Amino acid sequence: MINTLELVCPAGTPAALRTAVDNGADVVYLGFRDQTNARNFPGLNFSRPELEQGIAYAHARNCEIYLAINTFPTAGNPEPWHLAVDDGAGLGVDAVILADIGLLDYAAHKHPGLRLHLSVQAAASNPETIHFYQQAFNIKRVVLPRVLSVAEITALNKEISVETEVFVFGRLCVMAEGRCALSSYVTGQSPNTNGVCSPACAVRYEEDGDRMVSRLGDFTINAFEADEPAGYPTLCKGRFVARGTASYLFEDPVSLNAASILPELTAAGVTGLKIEGRQRGKAYIAEVVSSFRHAVDSLADGMVEASDLTAIAEGQRKTSGAYDKTWR
Repeated sequence: MINTLELVCPAGTPAALRTAVDNGADVVYLGFRDQTNARNFPGLNFSRPELEQGIAYAHARNCEIYLAINTFPTAGNPEPWHLAVDDGAGLGVDAVILADIGLLDYAAHKHPGLRLHLSVQAAASNPETIHFYQQAFNIKRVVLPRVLSVAEITALNKEISVETEVFVFGRLCVMAEGRCALSSYVTGQSPNTNGVCSPACAVRYEEDGDRMVSRLGDFTINAFEADEPAGYPTLCKGRFVARGTASYLFEDPVSLNAASILPELTAAGVTGLKIEGRQRGKAYIAEVVSSFRHAVDSLADGMVEASDLTAIAEGQRKTSGAYDKTWR
């Protein structure tokens, strides 16, 4: 039997949580409905009572809950983040996902029995950094940045003793793991502390003749023809004119899909396979989670069987990202 892989799945609402659990998630990760998590969009996330109910639903079906508290406390006001850690521990989450070093220190001392995972927002990608977090705060797992090849992950796992978790599906980010300086510059709101890239209050759609124009703050991000779907305006995936040609200057809209290299990730010593998409709906959750559940289960038979997820991928395109750095 191939070593057990955890399928770590997103949920932005109680309905999405139930959908993820029912479609085979081993773990559901989520956040509170405030600035303490990095998907702080209107209408998403969990109140304390909703989290309590979600934990009960998941635990009754042998599924764990990880609470993301992965933004950075504002100077002089750490209380909302401390409260999130306290409430998560009190409600019985199975782990908290933290990025801020001060918050890790608080959690390690205030709740010594609470399992701590290092968020991808911390961008820890070398043995020395991970050893520090393990020795200082007793972290049990690190979520690796999406910049490492499979060979690099293999080498890293040989030098550390904590578990590793990697992203296998969803949107990519050109910035340092979501800490978007572009969004901060355009909107005046930092994703680091407010928990949202391209906040809804700064988003506008305007008709311009036959085109739909998307704006973020005072900046035009994209212009879509009548037959094009109008995507959400994030500056990194904006289409801009340079040298007379409109193109995606920072990053093409494309989704990571690592289903085809699950055997290699397993051999690399990875423990958790993470799906991105807490801002996505139930249909997305059901299709992606069930596909990866089948793919992981099929590994036991020495093969990978996964459905085609291109239709729900960003830009209807997929990539293996940095896992296969052919340019090296």
